[in-house]
Amino acid sequence: MIKDNTQTPGLIVFEGVDGAGKGVQSRALHEAMLAAEYPVILTREPGGSVSAEAIRKLIVEGDTERWDDISELLLIYAARRSHLQETILPNLEQGTWVISDRFADSSRAFQGFAGGLGLDLVEQVHEIVVGQFKPLLTLVLDIDPVLSLKRAEQRGGSEDRFEQKGLAYQQKVREGFLHIAQASPETHTVIDANQSIETVQATIKAAVQQRLGLNL
Repeated sequence: MIKDNTQTPGLIVFEGVDGAGKGVQSRALHEAMLAAEYPVILTREPGGSVSAEAIRKLIVEGDTERWDDISELLLIYAARRSHLQETILPNLEQGTWVISDRFADSSRAFQGFAGGLGLDLVEQVHEIVVGQFKPLLTLVLDIDPVLSLKRAEQRGGSEDRFEQKGLAYQQKVREGFLHIAQASPETHTVIDANQSIETVQATIKAAVQQRLGLNL
């Protein structure tokens, strides 16, 4: 039996530097919500739809110089448009919660802050592609980029294009996420991700319960 929930289902987003633990923690929250009998799906960016997953490979693999920042931004927003139209909005309309590993704040932090495009340009593209739609809650997993890059290196795989941009780039990304979170406290919660996986998981669950009123 589905839980009686007065909160209309919305989008919950995990953000943070590469290697912050978004994948692990988004899966844990997904499992917790399923166990509590909430209708919920787990998705990711770049990706989350057939078309967006095809674009993902172009963005996250290959040499760091493969694209400049504006090209990255346009590719990501092409993928985001597909993700939003094909996955996020249809599920929300059906009354299903959506958890996403990354959303628009990643473009603000990566291309806007670290890439130097600036927030104004990112917001102009965002307005055209996404409009007024916003996540209900964004959980920013904050971690020392030195540690996060070590985690990302241990993870391995070919999706390391942004990690290859180095520590200084990831530090700027971190600063971007913290700036965004501090500017929007009503929709953002910063989580200390330097702690154990279990501690971070418990902190996230408590934040979701407090901010969204979910019984987990």
